[in-house]
Amino acid sequence: MARKASERLDGITVELSHLDKPFFPDDGISKGDLVAYYRDMAPFIIPYLRDRPLVMGRYPDGIAGHRIVQKNISAHFPAWVSRADVAKRGGTVRQAVCDKPATLVYLANQGCIELHVFLSRLGALDRPDQLVFDLDPPDEDHFGDACRHALDLRELLEGELGLAAYVKTTGGKGLHVHVPLRPEDDFDAVRGFARDAAGLLVSRSPDRLTAEQRKEHRGQRLYLDIMRNAYAQVAIAPYAVRARRGAPVATPLRWEELADGGLSPRRFTVRTIAGRLAEAGDPWAGMARHRHGLSGPRRRLAALRPRAEAAAP
Repeated sequence: MARKASERLDGITVELSHLDKPFFPDDGISKGDLVAYYRDMAPFIIPYLRDRPLVMGRYPDGIAGHRIVQKNISAHFPAWVSRADVAKRGGTVRQAVCDKPATLVYLANQGCIELHVFLSRLGALDRPDQLVFDLDPPDEDHFGDACRHALDLRELLEGELGLAAYVKTTGGKGLHVHVPLRPEDDFDAVRGFARDAAGLLVSRSPDRLTAEQRKEHRGQRLYLDIMRNAYAQVAIAPYAVRARRGAPVATPLRWEELADGGLSPRRFTVRTIAGRLAEAGDPWAGMARHRHGLSGPRRRLAALRPRAEAAAP
């Protein structure tokens, strides 16, 4: 018989079921293990989820089963799960907001392995407080290229444009570089800035980098993707699990780790991340204190672009 139980968190009882169900069958990780991971990691994960509408990557039968990408909150979700009405063309979508440990555990019990969040917050959903660059190499064998170009991107963002930049593994084959922003500009303006910055970086390494959206035109170049910077688009949340063999976790990094030859895109998993945090803490702690507006960086970027064009062969 499938094991059933419950968790009581901050006065809220969450009923659990089918905890013995294999969720990562090749790794011996059950649904109960996923629930326990999200319960134990709640203090680290919730700061990155609070006030942000959530898109759920649900796998009710584990990663070998059917995937459900769910935006609308289900009618059976309990009233204590926070909600947000997100405007869309022709209406609204009512989405979950994960602002307490009980919600995180409840979602895991619903088979939600992946947690993807908005780049904007409630009260200003049309103005992002983060900009994201997705460094997408052609395959995992080129992960080292993602590390090298992430460092180049950091130099542009921090050294030349005066912004702050943070990097994380995605649990896939690449990296995300996040830039904390003051929520002053709309998504079109932020995406335009990201496009210009990506274009400048590509112009400096055209044989190794591309902003080409069509995969067949990229060759073996690393794709510098800025398309997540749009209204209602999402990015995998820090410390969220990915629905892949090994149960990798999207993991914030220290910049110096990118020079570590032992770094791999799936190095951090549900079984190893707690020890990492206990030893070194969260590299992104305090990120919100380093937000910048884009007015000054936009002027500096505009000045850099003609120089890059003049230097082009």
